[in-house]
Amino acid sequence: MSAQARSTARDRVLGLLGAIAVGVLLSVQSRINGTLGARLQDGAAAALISFGSGLVVLLIGTAFLPAARRGLRRVGTAVRGGGLRWWHLLGGISGGYLVFSQSLTAATLGVALVTVAVVAGQVSSGMLVDRLGLGPAGPQRVTPPRMIGGVLAVIAVVIAVSAKLGGSAASWLILVPALAGIGVAWQQAVNGRVKQTADSAASAAVINFGTGTAALAVAWVAELAVRGLPSSLPTAPWLYVGGFLGIFVIGGSAVLVHYTGVLVLSMGMVAGQLLGALVLDLVVPAPGTHVAASTLIGVLLTFVAVAVASLPDRSARA
Repeated sequence: MSAQARSTARDRVLGLLGAIAVGVLLSVQSRINGTLGARLQDGAAAALISFGSGLVVLLIGTAFLPAARRGLRRVGTAVRGGGLRWWHLLGGISGGYLVFSQSLTAATLGVALVTVAVVAGQVSSGMLVDRLGLGPAGPQRVTPPRMIGGVLAVIAVVIAVSAKLGGSAASWLILVPALAGIGVAWQQAVNGRVKQTADSAASAAVINFGTGTAALAVAWVAELAVRGLPSSLPTAPWLYVGGFLGIFVIGGSAVLVHYTGVLVLSMGMVAGQLLGALVLDLVVPAPGTHVAASTLIGVLLTFVAVAVASLPDRSARA
């Protein structure tokens, strides 16, 4: 193996390990945002608080980081010059919807179930996004291992949610995080392009949180006419750190996608999400939820899907 091949393989392994760590953070964020949404009885308000607090932290940090400010200027120049399209800056809308889905569904379905639903959308969309070359890693072939892994992931979701399909509300509710997963793959790709242009993960995160906060603010204002303001805000400080964790989720993904591609990044995050989600649901389960045997089987099958989809395409080397 050449030195360049070894370096590429090392970067890919390190990128996958980093993706696992990001996935663990995402599962913790799911629990926090889900609990906040349940206590507020308002998923949109919880998502806005999470995204908005993350944006405030990032703006304060940017004021002290010259590299982040230079990165924002580079992005502006690239958009005006055509190097980036305006829609590359809208990844935060998908992120905002993901946080909203966490806030709306995690307390009802359980973190593990929400995670597996997100995985199905994420993996399916990841193959398409990679094939189209929307991410900084460029176009990547839809290989047999990727196809088989994607199909296995969808089967895993069906098995994992089977215990919840008896109630129509749960059946329809599972579509909310599944659609969020579809958006996540696109978000990872465009955020990676923005980070590549800005040469700053902080700049990419600022843009992501800015567009996500704006979209969530519009949704929340529209909701006010129907539901009104929450009666009170929870006092537990830990319920307000979801946005801070989201900075590392978004920034880490924007950095790692350059080395892994969207699908491999998604697969690594899958492993981390499932690891964190199962620990949370088993050790500190949300009120009224439990981990069914079918959920465990679905999670295990998802790990098999991760392994299969990560296999190299031997036909490409033949």
